[in-house]
Amino acid sequence: MSKIAIMGAMREEIAPLLACVENINEIEYANNVYYEAIYRGKDIVIAYSKIGKVFSTLTATILIEKFGCQTLLFSGVAGGISGELKIGDLIIADGLCQHDLDITAFGHPYGYVPEGEVCIPTDVGLRMIAQEVAKAKGITLKEGVIATGDQFVSCSEKKAWIEQTFKADALEMEGASVATVCSALNVPFFILRAISDTADGNADMDFDKFLESSAKISAGFILDMVEMI
Repeated sequence: MSKIAIMGAMREEIAPLLACVENINEIEYANNVYYEAIYRGKDIVIAYSKIGKVFSTLTATILIEKFGCQTLLFSGVAGGISGELKIGDLIIADGLCQHDLDITAFGHPYGYVPEGEVCIPTDVGLRMIAQEVAKAKGITLKEGVIATGDQFVSCSEKKAWIEQTFKADALEMEGASVATVCSALNVPFFILRAISDTADGNADMDFDKFLESSAKISAGFILDMVEMI
């Protein structure tokens, strides 16, 4: 039976998942905890990576290489850039880029390193499943580029620069590094984010206020997808 990984960045992002699964087996490894579990007859492994690209790279690699997960779903929150997104809305990544990756001094575009790519696409089949779930729930699911960086953006000028440079719709701190791992290891992956703030001057206050509710929205959607995979 295929095994599905579900990742979040923070405890708050996986807590709603752990509340819904059965037969949880906790495994401590590499200064983290991985939760093997069953959901509606499916084998899953849940983990939160801690915040940022380095920790999420480590966790995604372990889920695939140590636990043998063959599909990876990421559930979490993000800051909205697109004017179409408001707090609580859902967005899935059709591609992910690193907005803080900069070797433009050598003539390369922002977000690019040699032998890499600026924007890594997510799995088309998983996006199709997500749209089916959204249709069944009667909700609108936006698809777009999600930009990743090791910084919490709460500056309108920075937000505007990322939107213009990468044509990004949302911002977070883990997706593109997870995408890099999954792409290199040929593992289908999917990134879902619920909007917790709008990456502006009020981002820090909005994030704290809406983290829990947005995380629950994202987690519930991911579990509906698990049933269809």
